[in-house]
Amino acid sequence: MATTWLKGTVKAVPSGDSLLIMGNTKSGPPPEKTITLASIIAPKLARRDGKDESWAWESREYLRKKCIGREVTFRVDYVVPSINREFGTVLLDGQHNVAYDVVAAGWAKVRPQGSQNNEVSAGYIEELQQREEKAQTEGLGIWDKTPGAAEAAIRDLPPSAVGDGGNFDAMGFLDANKGKPLPAVVEAVRDGSALRVYLLPDFQYVQVYVAGIQAPSMGRRAPAAETQALPDTGINGEATGEQGEAAPAAVPVPLTTAQKLAAANTAANSAEVPPDPFAREAKHFAEVRVLNRDVRIVLEGVDKYNNLIGSIRYADGDVAADLALEFVKQGLARVVDWSANMMEEGGKRTLKNAELQAKKDRIRLWTNYVPPATNSTAITNVNFTGKVIEVVSGDCIVVADDALPFGSVQAERRVNLSSIRAPKMGNPKRDERPAAYAREAKEFLRTRLIGKQVNVTMEYKRTVSPTDGPSPAPVAPGADTRVMDFGSVFLLSPAKGDLVDSVPSSGSAEQPQGVNIAELVVAKGFGTVVRHREFEERSNFYDALLAAESRAQKGRKGMHSQKDTPPMHINDLSLQGTTAKARQFLPFLQRQKRLPAIVDYVLSGHRFKLLIPKETCAIAFSLSGVRCPGRGEPFADEAIAFMRRKILQRDVEIEVETVDKTGTFLGSLWEGRSNVSQALLEAGLAKLHPMFSADRTTEGHLLVQSEQVAKKQQLKVWQGYVEGQSEEVKTANEANKSKQEVLQVKVTEVLGGGKFYVQTVGDSRIVGIQNQLVSLGLTNKLPPPGTFVPKKGDTVFAQFSADNSWNRALVVNAPKAGPVTGKSEFEVFYTDYGNQETVPLSRLRPFDSSVALATPGLAQLCKLAYVKVPELDEDFGVEAAEYLSSTVGDKVLTARVIEKDTSGGKVKGQGTGPCLIVMADDGTTQLNVNAAILEAGLARVEKKGRWDTADRKTALESLEEHQESARKSRLNIWQYGDVYSDDEDVPARGGGGRGRGR
Repeated sequence: MATTWLKGTVKAVPSGDSLLIMGNTKSGPPPEKTITLASIIAPKLARRDGKDESWAWESREYLRKKCIGREVTFRVDYVVPSINREFGTVLLDGQHNVAYDVVAAGWAKVRPQGSQNNEVSAGYIEELQQREEKAQTEGLGIWDKTPGAAEAAIRDLPPSAVGDGGNFDAMGFLDANKGKPLPAVVEAVRDGSALRVYLLPDFQYVQVYVAGIQAPSMGRRAPAAETQALPDTGINGEATGEQGEAAPAAVPVPLTTAQKLAAANTAANSAEVPPDPFAREAKHFAEVRVLNRDVRIVLEGVDKYNNLIGSIRYADGDVAADLALEFVKQGLARVVDWSANMMEEGGKRTLKNAELQAKKDRIRLWTNYVPPATNSTAITNVNFTGKVIEVVSGDCIVVADDALPFGSVQAERRVNLSSIRAPKMGNPKRDERPAAYAREAKEFLRTRLIGKQVNVTMEYKRTVSPTDGPSPAPVAPGADTRVMDFGSVFLLSPAKGDLVDSVPSSGSAEQPQGVNIAELVVAKGFGTVVRHREFEERSNFYDALLAAESRAQKGRKGMHSQKDTPPMHINDLSLQGTTAKARQFLPFLQRQKRLPAIVDYVLSGHRFKLLIPKETCAIAFSLSGVRCPGRGEPFADEAIAFMRRKILQRDVEIEVETVDKTGTFLGSLWEGRSNVSQALLEAGLAKLHPMFSADRTTEGHLLVQSEQVAKKQQLKVWQGYVEGQSEEVKTANEANKSKQEVLQVKVTEVLGGGKFYVQTVGDSRIVGIQNQLVSLGLTNKLPPPGTFVPKKGDTVFAQFSADNSWNRALVVNAPKAGPVTGKSEFEVFYTDYGNQETVPLSRLRPFDSSVALATPGLAQLCKLAYVKVPELDEDFGVEAAEYLSSTVGDKVLTARVIEKDTSGGKVKGQGTGPCLIVMADDGTTQLNVNAAILEAGLARVEKKGRWDTADRKTALESLEEHQESARKSRLNIWQYGDVYSDDEDVPARGGGGRGRGR
């Protein structure tokens, strides 16, 4: 009796008159049903011991191409219990009867009428017969009357297709077809990674393992114990009978004595094994994509059992999808190196990346996966543009951030190139010499990057110890460690030669305009690509780096050439104790009017270490007649920053005049056509020596003019200068001016290092803003999901976690790209109080600029004047911060502003923005905070300078008395005596700039 109509998808087409239909469920493999089209018979495909009937393959192909993968409507019309087969009607698009189409195309006959007449309608039979008669008349399909057509329609099958695959020469077949996309039809799926296919057009019937992966095993069934079945089976293992019907059930045949003995000997190995977890899902995943589908197979290799191994490509819409890659993405297979190594490097790398992502997402096989420990952390949303001012090594540079004020310490950012490693420069202090090609790698970057504009994308940071090898392991807490920041750097204006070896990135990230410096270093053979551990952060352009390394290895470039680097012998005359040798070199350096040199180190604004390649020596060099502020004096750091940006690691020219008693050469220095002394003087960062004579120095008259320009504009060291006014009068004016700026403040946040935030006492804006925030009722104004996604730098309202109060805040860091939910965390800086914390999106609200809340933040950053306090990460830094916090408490302080430091730029978070340098006093006890922290042994007095004003000298002398008390008592930082030195830096052997070579 006919059943109700059902819907399903055609999963397979076993023959020209039967379909395997699966249900449409989403959870696990769906139910399946094989439907034989009622009342028709198609030619039978070959059995293992025979041949096809005429037109059998064409008949099956017609039905396969018409129905495979399509949704159909079907019903069971009747069942023949003796053969356990269901016969029914299948409709395409809900109306086209498939049996009608098959008969009309001439690929099946109408079954002779028998017992099924009671199961199907007479109209159905009549329609089939009419279509059959028309096909006969037109000679379609099996009714083709062309002489020899029927014989030609029988496939000439090779032995492998009729059950004799033992003699198939897999290795020879691989040699003849390796790398070629072979057309094939998948006939069976053993498990997710093993397929039985017809290789067209020769119909070789072989088993192919999917290259690079291993899907879960389907296990095995236990064999029959006392009988053996001898069914009449087709190629696909399906029992068949006469005229396309299923064969009757196999007749049990008793086992022979020999067979029983063999079964007993192998019983342990033939026990039933259940399928592995997700095995059924993996098999179903493959079946719905490739079973009975046209595929392309690219053979990769042969295993020791003579099985073919290849990559399977199938049609997914208009795209050729990779079966192995789709398996790995869905977490239904593991990557196995034994077959992945047969593939090209790019394909293997793609599978590895997909498996790593599946592990991160914990999909299916990786549900309970525990990732290994890693010492790297991703950096997100940190991009900047700047100028390269120093090359530390072949894989590390220093970039001056354009967005930060000139001269500030934060502006110089040390960037290690992501995922590459150049030869180490060594450490002269440990008597380590540079590795082979280390100097060449550094020089390669120096000539291409110094002074050039670059885009930097920070990607990850890594905590490492000094003993790290090529692939550093996770570092134990408390170990001697340092944090390194890694990023991709792109040169915006590359030279023509740099474009030759650089190719567009094949990674998933979008590559900014310009040349990837890391890729260029690797392509030139001056670095190697780091082989990261799983879950270890890496460059967004990792694939491009690996491709560049492969090109360098094939081209035998740089360190891959196996050639020894030429030795370099440099006489370092900048070291202590080389004064006599420096005087011997003076005549050689004076022979030329202008001598080419490279600035290797900036010691101060006017003193440098130079490398002179022509004379193979390094010297200490000072600008003749020009002096910049010494370390600890105002504008000293700015002078150093100015010279680092202008001349560090640049090709310059010098003119040597003489050598002083310390072995330092004196003279003039030019960068391009610019006299560096003139640039320093014009910027107000230097003064001419009182005994300077314009006649002694080249272009001396220009230096005098430059100093006069800076004096008139009162720049930097000439602030407050009045022509003809004595130094005493200027000092008194400066002191009077500073005494006028006195504030009554309360400390709201202590940062450490002598830095803290304050609010001005009695500021009416504080209460006004608090009242306005309360009146807004922000707690109940949660924005609809997806409508409010703050970005880095946005002003928002944030709910402070300690007391649930709402405050104005600046977003310092936002989560990485992806869906943002109420639990997504944002780092915010409270602009009215100076504290900073991480809060979820549910505690943030959009900023309403229409109310009177758009005024600048009320928290003012301050720093104690005339003292140097250890930072938090230095010895006694935490103790100093705790002492400062306990000393100031909730007291009202009198803050006298000594100086205003604007090098922090705009407010971008905690510790940034303008800073007031203050002397702070407790208005009640008259305790001076600056002096108190010195007496506690938690700070030291700044160094005196030759150009100090009288006011500054007086203040320093007063504070030194408090410092002396702590020094004598050996308190805190003085516990080992005076271990600090205020002398100017002496260049370390092989040093570069302020940083130290790796």
